This record gives sequence, C-alpha cells and structure tokens, in this order.
Amino acid sequence: MAQDDNGFSPEERAAMKQRAEELRTTKGLKGAARLARELEACVAAIEELHGVDGELARTVHRIVSEEAPELAPKTWYGFPTYAKEGRVIVFVQPSTKFDTRYPTLNFAEDADLDDGDIWPVSFAVVAVTPSVEKRIRALVQKAVS
Repeated sequence: MAQDDNGFSPEERAAMKQRAEELRTTKGLKGAARLARELEACVAAIEELHGVDGELARTVHRIVSEEAPELAPKTWYGFPTYAKEGRVIVFVQPSTKFDTRYPTLNFAEDADLDDGDIWPVSFAVVAVTPSVEKRIRALVQKAVS
C-alpha cells in the first residue's frame, strides 16, 4: 500500500474522509432522528457489499438484531458497526475496504470478551457457514453480557 507524506495510504485517507462525512450527516440530530439516519447509513453500507463481505455483514446485522437489540446500527469509517450508548462494540471490516484477503469481524474494547490475560478481538472470515454463524452469535451474546 502506497503512503503519502503523512504515512497514510489512499484507502486510509478515504476512510478518514468517510468518517468525517458520517459525522457531518448526523450533526445536530438527536434521539430517534439520529438513530434512523445511522441505521439508514449502516443498511446502505451493507447493501454495497458483495461476496463474503456482504454475507458476513448481513449475518452480523441479523444476529445483532436478534441477540443484542440494544446495540444501535451505524457506520464507522464506512464499516457496518453496532454501538451501545455511542461506543462501538462490534463492526465488520470488508475485505474491499483496504484490499485484504478476507473480511474481519471485530470487537472494540467495550465488548465484554475478556478472558484471562489474552483474548481475540478480530476474526478473519473466509466463509459464512452454519458453524461460523453459531460462533458469531455466541461472540455477540458474550460481547453484550
């Protein structure tokens, strides 16, 4: 990945611009209006994804809706994201975003996945199978427990 003088790749710069736009589109909105705009953006981001990226994003969206309805859908740097009280809990990073080999399912520090002195917070997904869906469901349940 090529970098500019500040050390950012074109993809990273695009993500930063996307985040600034996310903030601009919700500026001044509160309550239900803000949540509706963020849900709309999340669904639009998911609809743009294809292949495993889209499968993973749709699966996570469905599982979060079923298992953790207290998480609010939104976008974060263009990623389909789910937050609690404004704090990111889980997000999907599509492979197309930074031209990586696979999409990842990621949990932020406020996700309750702590397990001793070390635990995973990012998961590569190469296929969405019934066993992968079961694992995602368990992770989401634990993240909000």
